[in-house]
Amino acid sequence: MPHKVLIVDDSHITRAMISAAISEVDDLDIIESQNGFEALKLLPLHSFDLILTDINMPEINGLELVGFVKKNPAYSHIPLIIISTEGSEKDREKGLLLGADEYIVKPVDPDQLKKVVSKFLSKR
Repeated sequence: MPHKVLIVDDSHITRAMISAAISEVDDLDIIESQNGFEALKLLPLHSFDLILTDINMPEINGLELVGFVKKNPAYSHIPLIIISTEGSEKDREKGLLLGADEYIVKPVDPDQLKKVVSKFLSKR
């Protein structure tokens, strides 16, 4: 059965780039969302194995999404990776404190992203 991965980013180009980078990881079912609000609506419809999210998005931002997912017993087990242009140590600490499992700063190295995604999916 394929691993379900949710990519949340308001930029279609970024979602496509992330999707292309991780598509080489075996057996993935990739679902894309353009903001945190849409992502929250998708959560009860799928059994996700991994969530990749940006921070800066309209409506519900990535930090709010991380907080919701990690505080909700139905979803708190899902590994969550933040991929953001916000590269300061303060931003990184905030994301990890909210419960993100990894914090990657854009621009993303496709090989690094593939390794991180593989690492989390191999545990599932």
